[in-house]
Amino acid sequence: MNARESITVEVVAIEPLTPLIKRFTLALPDGAPLPPFTGGAHVLVSMQDGATWHHNAYSLLSSPHDTRRYQIAVRREEASRGGSAFMHDKVQVGSRLAIGSPANLFELAPEARRHVFIAGGIGITPFLAQLAEHTPEARELELHYAFRSPEHGAFVNELKQGPHAANVHCYADSEGQRLDLLKLFKSLPPDAHVYVCGPQGLNDAVYANAALLGWPKAQLHSEQFAATDTAGKAFTVVLAKSGLELTVGEDETILKAIERAGVTVESLCREGVCGTCEVAILEGEADHRDQYLDDDEKAAQKTVLLCVSRSRTPRLVIDL
Repeated sequence: MNARESITVEVVAIEPLTPLIKRFTLALPDGAPLPPFTGGAHVLVSMQDGATWHHNAYSLLSSPHDTRRYQIAVRREEASRGGSAFMHDKVQVGSRLAIGSPANLFELAPEARRHVFIAGGIGITPFLAQLAEHTPEARELELHYAFRSPEHGAFVNELKQGPHAANVHCYADSEGQRLDLLKLFKSLPPDAHVYVCGPQGLNDAVYANAALLGWPKAQLHSEQFAATDTAGKAFTVVLAKSGLELTVGEDETILKAIERAGVTVESLCREGVCGTCEVAILEGEADHRDQYLDDDEKAAQKTVLLCVSRSRTPRLVIDL
């Protein structure tokens, strides 16, 4: 089964964790095991809201050792484009959803001896499965989890009662608890690998502090739980193979406009990091907003990532 194939799951439990976050437990209707996955994996959840489809990627936070059920956590976004609001307002126990097979873009480095996790807010989710996958004896894991205030610290009680509790460090900003990234990096052995998931500001701060100490980039790993800003002026995208012309709205991505037209495009991350939705540009100039292409590739204007990028020209023709 590949990432494009769809699996119908039933929502068997919904649990409010914070004022903004709910945990959803998913299972196959017949109770059979779901596909195996490893810590750091995510699934693409497809939600039909009348004539509208929403497609959001969510990290799997349950234990990879138990595939009878998957668990995901959804944070209600203030500027939701539909997915998080749909999950919070319309999904109930007994609802059925379509998900893709698990894909992992955030695996642990197999050669590393020590793994240090840095999470901000809902960015805690991929680390939960990684902690559940390994015992303290099997892997040297350390978690630093920053959040706005105690009531927004999802999973804190579970983490403090879990097998890795001694190596879990929590920071509630409202109580004056701040994660000192420079101090953290200075305390780490030189062969440690660091993983960060959270808002772009946190990811940037981790990389900036690591750079101050000359930390090798190969030992830094990041995953965003939200793409960079994808809004802008509306433009036309043309699918060259079919001649289909679509208007990409001010607040939607090229990928969503294409899916709205009923065309399927593979995209594992939907955040501009994995490259699976990269297509060739035949005419026009892209406004690149991804983290996948390097500066030279962006300047060359040969390809574009559909999930986050836009167009600098009124019309963009792509090889699709």
